[in-house]
Amino acid sequence: MDYKNSKAATTTVTYDKNKIEAPTGNIYEAITILAKRAEQINGDLRSELIEKLEEFATYTDSLDEVFENKEQIEVSKFYEKLPKATAIAIEEWLEDKIYYRKPEETQE
Repeated sequence: MDYKNSKAATTTVTYDKNKIEAPTGNIYEAITILAKRAEQINGDLRSELIEKLEEFATYTDSLDEVFENKEQIEVSKFYEKLPKATAIAIEEWLEDKIYYRKPEETQE
């Protein structure tokens, strides 16, 4: 998914509890689903950032040489400005874009 074009809030927002628990009917279950989705998003963003920063990696044993790569700094700043993984997960949840299932219901 394209997290860069997400409309999720970049600041703290108060959400309506009833809207969050509506799909499951249980706020704790909804929060658990949101937490798992936020972990997935965070992992995706982290691996993408590491992959991009690997392009700028220099493997030298000398501590005297410190390079400030402006492109690397721009990439890092871009990822810092993205919404947090939890905000993206909540946005997806409220827009009904998250698929979830209960294992005990699928076995019957």
